[in-house]
Amino acid sequence: MSDTHWIAAFLDAQAAERGAATNTQLAYARDLKDFTDWLEREAASLATAQKSHVEDYLVYCDAQGLAKSTRARRLSAIKQLYHFCFEEGLRSDNPAVQISGPGRDKRLPKTLSTEEVDRLLEAALTRGRSPDDRCRNTCLMQLLYATGMRVSELVSLPLSSAKGDPRMLLIKGKGGKERMVPLSPPARAALRDWLQLREAQEDAARVDGKSGSTFLFPSRGKSGHLTRHAFYILIKDLAVTGGVSPAKVTPHTLRHAFATHLLANGADLRAIQTFLGHADVSTTEIYTHVLEERLKELVLDHHPLARDA
Repeated sequence: MSDTHWIAAFLDAQAAERGAATNTQLAYARDLKDFTDWLEREAASLATAQKSHVEDYLVYCDAQGLAKSTRARRLSAIKQLYHFCFEEGLRSDNPAVQISGPGRDKRLPKTLSTEEVDRLLEAALTRGRSPDDRCRNTCLMQLLYATGMRVSELVSLPLSSAKGDPRMLLIKGKGGKERMVPLSPPARAALRDWLQLREAQEDAARVDGKSGSTFLFPSRGKSGHLTRHAFYILIKDLAVTGGVSPAKVTPHTLRHAFATHLLANGADLRAIQTFLGHADVSTTEIYTHVLEERLKELVLDHHPLARDA
């Protein structure tokens, strides 16, 4: 089997056995393609590579100036590929099993203050070419901040998940895992308004003999729903309209804001873990450090003795 066939078999297994998302598979494919291209230049292949090859490849990545997180991700992909090859009998050994990664730089996630979030939500009320667009934008932003969803989860929400003025929203996350997240009153109101418009759109489509969309936020594009890229552009526009620095605002910073604001108001860490869909609570614990840093900044900025110093 060629390197390409090995990678394809590995990706198929990831999708079938672990429910790996399309974006995850594409990331694996890119990282492994870079590794096999390097092996080819070294007159080696996935079948013949030894531990020294993997180590030399990591040195090469370091020399290219790649970040620790990128090198760690590439090694993880290589380790998982060779684990699969060993389990499937494609190789009798695993050349990557004893190699330690470069580790990851511990960076606190960027977040937003409640005032900045309020300005973004207010901007959504006025930003849009039509009343329907403004209603959709308001619903998008309210749902994102109320649930802490990943942007891919938000834009691909099925229409069926929001029927009946729900108090809880069913979200399908990574690996096909489902979770229930409660909606705030403003999010429920925004969702109710958008559903009324969506129902009108569906009725109009049926009158014209067209099939309606199954997505809550439909689009005419190939995916059938609003894309992550389109939402990224929208949230940057809302930042400008709301007077918030666009550099600080991404869909993921709203997710971080959701978690840090809940924690600051006394929410249980385990509950936040469930809401975010984290498999391990250690991932959620990063928000305790964000809160500590924020409290430290407040003291240094506002305490009179700190200003005197």
